[in-house]
Amino acid sequence: MPELSASSPLNESTKEQMPAMGFLDHLEELRKRIVYSIIALVVGFFACWGYAGNIYAIMQRPIMDALQRNGLSAKLVYVNPVEPFNLYLKVGMMAGLFVASPFVLYQIWCFISPGLYRNEKRYVMPFMASTIALFLSGGYFGYKVVLPQALVFLIGYGKDFQPMITLSEYSSLFLTIIVGLGVIFEMPIVIFFLALMGIVSAGWMWRNIRYAVLGIFVVAAIITPTPDILNMCIFAAPMVALYILSTGIAWLVHPKQRKKRAEKKDS
Repeated sequence: MPELSASSPLNESTKEQMPAMGFLDHLEELRKRIVYSIIALVVGFFACWGYAGNIYAIMQRPIMDALQRNGLSAKLVYVNPVEPFNLYLKVGMMAGLFVASPFVLYQIWCFISPGLYRNEKRYVMPFMASTIALFLSGGYFGYKVVLPQALVFLIGYGKDFQPMITLSEYSSLFLTIIVGLGVIFEMPIVIFFLALMGIVSAGWMWRNIRYAVLGIFVVAAIITPTPDILNMCIFAAPMVALYILSTGIAWLVHPKQRKKRAEKKDS
């Protein structure tokens, strides 16, 4: 009995083909996933609304510590009667987003999964776990390292003046740093999908690492709340590490490397 080769018609027929979806089907699927995500966000918001005060107490710890270290009154102010209400509304929405994020990520996966092969769909749990873990790691890094360092520098630099830090200004700075770093820490996930689809490769990323590092420091200089080089480096260091990690991920999941491993396994 002749041995079947890897390229024989019988063997090719056993390969799973990508399911075809029309343009209108894609739009309908996208609409459904967006509706489900919005419902999850609304439920998350109402679940967190009652705890907005407790959540904001955690949010304001870095600014309170920075003010106390400089011998200043550890209290924020507001200039509009509706500002505290709007603040708690914003806090409830952001907390609801965090609570609903696993379900929202699952909806994103459900939208993109029809375009993947069956063996690629096994990445659903690693995708969700790593996405949430990376976002939380970025937010925690911003909360524990970047934000306190920035506040100490900024308040210490203006210690000759009496600060009047409003609730809205501080909450905007807090969310910019925390959410910004959380999004930045998602770089390996983005590279994972780009490499999985063959758009980028590890070799291309490694050859352009000099330009990537330059771009990272430019981005760090733009988003850092202080002009000193120390805080810029604090922003840039994890981004460089994530780029190197993403290069390794690209090497693992790129189609050429997967094909080589499959051929080696079959031989």
